[in-house]
Amino acid sequence: MSTPVPIKLRTYIGYGMTDLFSSGAFSIIAAWLMYFFTNFSGLTPIQAGSILFIAKIIDTFVSPCVGYLTDNIGNTRLGRRFGRRRIFLLLGAVLVYVYSLLWIPGMPYLYYLVVYLSIEIIGALVIIPWETLASEMTDDYKQRSILSAVRLFYGGFSTWLATFLPGRLFAHFGTSDSKVFFINAVIFSVIFMVALLVTWSTTWERKQESTADAPKARSFSIKHIFTDMASTLRVRCFRQHLTMYVLSFTSLDLFYTVFIYFIIYSLNSTSVMASNLLAVGIFLTGWSNALMAWMVIRYGQTWSLRICLTVSMLCFFVFSGFYFWKPLLMLPIMYVTSLIYQFFKGGYVYIIWNIYPFIPDVDELVTRQRREGVFAGVMTLARKSTSALAGMLIGIVLQAVHFDATSSTQSITTIHGITALFFFGNVILLLLSTIIAFRFKLSKENHQIVKNEIARLKNGGSLSDTAPETKAVLHTLTGLPHEKLWPEK
Repeated sequence: MSTPVPIKLRTYIGYGMTDLFSSGAFSIIAAWLMYFFTNFSGLTPIQAGSILFIAKIIDTFVSPCVGYLTDNIGNTRLGRRFGRRRIFLLLGAVLVYVYSLLWIPGMPYLYYLVVYLSIEIIGALVIIPWETLASEMTDDYKQRSILSAVRLFYGGFSTWLATFLPGRLFAHFGTSDSKVFFINAVIFSVIFMVALLVTWSTTWERKQESTADAPKARSFSIKHIFTDMASTLRVRCFRQHLTMYVLSFTSLDLFYTVFIYFIIYSLNSTSVMASNLLAVGIFLTGWSNALMAWMVIRYGQTWSLRICLTVSMLCFFVFSGFYFWKPLLMLPIMYVTSLIYQFFKGGYVYIIWNIYPFIPDVDELVTRQRREGVFAGVMTLARKSTSALAGMLIGIVLQAVHFDATSSTQSITTIHGITALFFFGNVILLLLSTIIAFRFKLSKENHQIVKNEIARLKNGGSLSDTAPETKAVLHTLTGLPHEKLWPEK
């Protein structure tokens, strides 16, 4: 692939802005929604957890359809006229106001379920096509790394804003004022709309094949969707990447959801303090993203990923240690630990997303197709399925340890349960992800070998003429016998 238009600064800046929605909306949900449901909307922990579970499980069937749609709509008259990716950004900009409707207190259970399901579907319609744009615009390792770094900048900023702004509103209106959440949601809805429009206006898509060469559009078929999805798992490096993604991002869900409870009840502090500890990440905005991008370009994404996962895991030993040991300088140590965690957490989030655009290149060797949308759909399905389970399990655990949202104090059993969930859940998830990271081999050098081999085969080279050392790399990444690669059209 050649880059049809040079990637300029405005494109880097514009591309990343959609992560204000992708990260910001769901960071607010992860950090505050369970707390909002149990403390301001009169729902039990199990009811709150079930909303997250049911909506995300339904959405797991929607996300693959979106991935399939965005890959195949380009072969239709509509897709050839409006594109197969960016058109969904415009649709999302129109619908994103629904987000603010979720944060109206005192509504019935069914209302929250329907609105939250709508938000998940809107998110899929926007995020899945948007995630393919880095692969659409360039195949250059450095350019993709910079695009991911800019995305991380916006993601880190929106995550900080998602935790900082509610704390300031609580400080102004009081910690018991429910309208804080609705005001916060309205502000963010406007930000999300502007971000989607900017990304739409500054990005482009891969030039599509001419009408004569393009494959015929397949009719919509559930069988095709799930057959395509299942076929992605043939690729070894994608199986590894998907597992790391699910484990480490589920840890994020667990951290943001339980951290509020841990600070308020286990450490006997306030929601303002919890917000401040999460918002300390503002000090990382900008320079940390540049540093992480430099690490990836200079030392490679696999080495950097291992470091980030390991340090993030160790931070939970420090966090949980505050429950048993109250040092003299506990408050500054907590801020420093939160700062370190958010730096390296942001690192593994960036690297895992930086890896994603390179996976379809490996898949092209296996299928001779460009299937960015299918891979994005599989990742979204897996992510939302496990996120749904995590939300439901958190609600079950809180109910099992007798959490009482109407009381300002909790029993010792409840406090022990919150602390154990916070520590063991995160450590186990990050430990498993770290083990896989040490086996992951899609490095900068190996990706270049993949690109070179694809170019050679496209230029008429024979699969049987592949060099032995190249064969070894391709087998490590695909997990398939060499004769199964580059099938006949």
